[in-house]
Amino acid sequence: MLSETMRRVPASPIGAMFERATALRSSGKNLIDLSLGEPGFGTPDHICEAAIQAIKAGMTRYTAADGTAALKDAVRRKFARDNQLQFERSQIVIAAGAKPLIASAMQVLLNPGDKVIITTPAWTSHVGMAEVCAATPVFVETREDEGFRVDACRLEAAISPETKLLLLCSPGNPTGAVASAEELSDIAQVLRRHPHVKVISDDLYEHIIFAPASFATLAQVAPDLSDRVLTVNGLSKAYAMTGWRIGYAGGPDWWTSGLRVLFSQTSGGPCSISQAAGVAALDGPQEFLAERRDIYHRRCNLALSEIAKVPGLKAQPPQGAFFLYVNCRGYVGKRAPIGPITSSTDLAEYLLTAGVVTVPGAAFYADPFLRLSVAISEKDIIEGIHRIRVACSELE
Repeated sequence: MLSETMRRVPASPIGAMFERATALRSSGKNLIDLSLGEPGFGTPDHICEAAIQAIKAGMTRYTAADGTAALKDAVRRKFARDNQLQFERSQIVIAAGAKPLIASAMQVLLNPGDKVIITTPAWTSHVGMAEVCAATPVFVETREDEGFRVDACRLEAAISPETKLLLLCSPGNPTGAVASAEELSDIAQVLRRHPHVKVISDDLYEHIIFAPASFATLAQVAPDLSDRVLTVNGLSKAYAMTGWRIGYAGGPDWWTSGLRVLFSQTSGGPCSISQAAGVAALDGPQEFLAERRDIYHRRCNLALSEIAKVPGLKAQPPQGAFFLYVNCRGYVGKRAPIGPITSSTDLAEYLLTAGVVTVPGAAFYADPFLRLSVAISEKDIIEGIHRIRVACSELE
């Protein structure tokens, strides 16, 4: 019998859509997948070569549960170079991906009944992680007509004595909104008035930002808050290393010490080969990051031009990441052959029958929207949105 907590926590709706798509493919259905949250690029050659050399050198044994000294030092150099953040080695932890690292960071912080502020649209697993800790998510809405920016007044109104954690995500998944240094300064002003609130800053899409937006992170903008901010990042998105499973974080000793204890009981440490590759990723050539960012930007613009051809759909240009968050309100209330369209979930199910995989906005606690990925080829972007246009034209 599952625990009471796990009986309450639903499975990720993104995972559910992935499973539906997998089942359809196995039955022979031709699908264009606009749901993918991973780069279509390969891992750069110099990173792969570092992994090969690590295998040849026999680096195939356990590492420390919180990562090798070599990778921790590479992370320290990265934080100093890119974010002007200075950490001691004891303030760095490595994990098998940023997702489990954020989940673990919540576990060492939260007690049942604590409240966690999460802005919406929210990445679904941020909410699920809080629920697994038997904490209570408190949603703060960001609005389409405000560019999905965090409003400091709404944030402050959501804080209570039971609030333990604020979760920030910039660039945002699914919206691509980027928190400017000015916006983060306003958030910092709120946090200074509420010293009991800790912060996890999910910076995973840091290197996928489109001009004129620029990246900043809270601990950089407000160094006086560094004793209660955990800055989380990873190699999956920028370095196309989703399967290598390396995430990292820098933060105050009390938080990283707690993570170290948790990892000592629950983890054998991240993959040794992946960690060697991670050193090469962070210390090696970085020029390809800008090249890939520009490709994502071009694909975003292409997708926006194709969406503009679909009456009833509209999307704002994202400031970063590789998603478009598409308003589909124009199709709610219509009827499809499979039944009425009452939400983005219904529309996403209908589009599956038309050979397109999307993620409904309900998965991100904001409806009616669809998340479309541009981390695929331009040919597939054009074909996928063409299928959407044809399918939507048949709604009554």
